Amino acid sequence: MRITPTTVTATLVAALALTACGGGGDDGDTAPSGTAADGATGAAAACRADRLTIDFGPSNAAPAAGDTGNIPVTLTNTGDTCTLQGVPATEVHSGGTSWTVGGQEGAAQPELTLDETATASFTITYVRGAAGDPERAVRPERVEFRLPGDDALQSHDWPDAEVALVSAEELEMTVSPFLPAGD
Repeated sequence: MRITPTTVTATLVAALALTACGGGGDDGDTAPSGTAADGATGAAAACRADRLTIDFGPSNAAPAAGDTGNIPVTLTNTGDTCTLQGVPATEVHSGGTSWTVGGQEGAAQPELTLDETATASFTITYVRGAAGDPERAVRPERVEFRLPGDDALQSHDWPDAEVALVSAEELEMTVSPFLPAGD
């Protein structure tokens, strides 16, 4: 058998590639695949209202019937790192009637991780209804919401005018998913 320069080159490349792989020993400097090198124990818990500062508003009121208004709600974490995902369970109340407010259709709902002092927000958006027309509008008294994974009820006075009715069971109102806020 005759050895050609191509065979010698291929043999040298293979030998160098194998030695670059290392001996397979553990030098203790790296964590096994899929684990945290710093000793972290897993995902953060859901954010709880009692560990957040919640700023409701001020609203951007709809100026006239048919116009859109919104109420930003800002959440600042005052506790350990926590997560928010989805939309808050939201209801609007007037007299003895309540309406469940749905999330914005088609909006992405990313999971947000809030470190201490980090902020997130969601927005309640509505269409203003015609004043004095109970068939087409309702004047809310309060809005209530719960954060995902937390049973604590947050209740706030409704700051704006009437809200348009889609039907007796539905307001022209939506709630956005949580989004990062601040810097």
